[in-house]
Amino acid sequence: MGCWRFIKYDLLLINFTMKDLESYIDEAIKNIRNDRAITSKLLIELMDYIKDDDSRKETVGTIAAKYVETLQRSNEQLVKVSALIQKNSTTSQNLSEQDKNEIFDLIKGAEGGS
Repeated sequence: MGCWRFIKYDLLLINFTMKDLESYIDEAIKNIRNDRAITSKLLIELMDYIKDDDSRKETVGTIAAKYVETLQRSNEQLVKVSALIQKNSTTSQNLSEQDKNEIFDLIKGAEGGS
């Protein structure tokens, strides 16, 4: 599968345009916002559940921690996307290898529902 990833990556770079970049970034941001909304709703419901009986903290505390981790990861994704947008709007339109790798990772993460 590793070899296939590099082949797909090369094909992605060959067909890559700024319009593609904008659409992928828009899609990634939309997915991040959707994930945040769902996770926030679940966390609020979980907090309401815990509020009714403090002993429930022991049984569902790890679930609440996972929800918070998900929100933190989505914050990190938004920061990365924002940094890429700012970097590309203030410098040349050429993407560095690192930028391309970060965008590819964000796209793969968005496709995976993270």
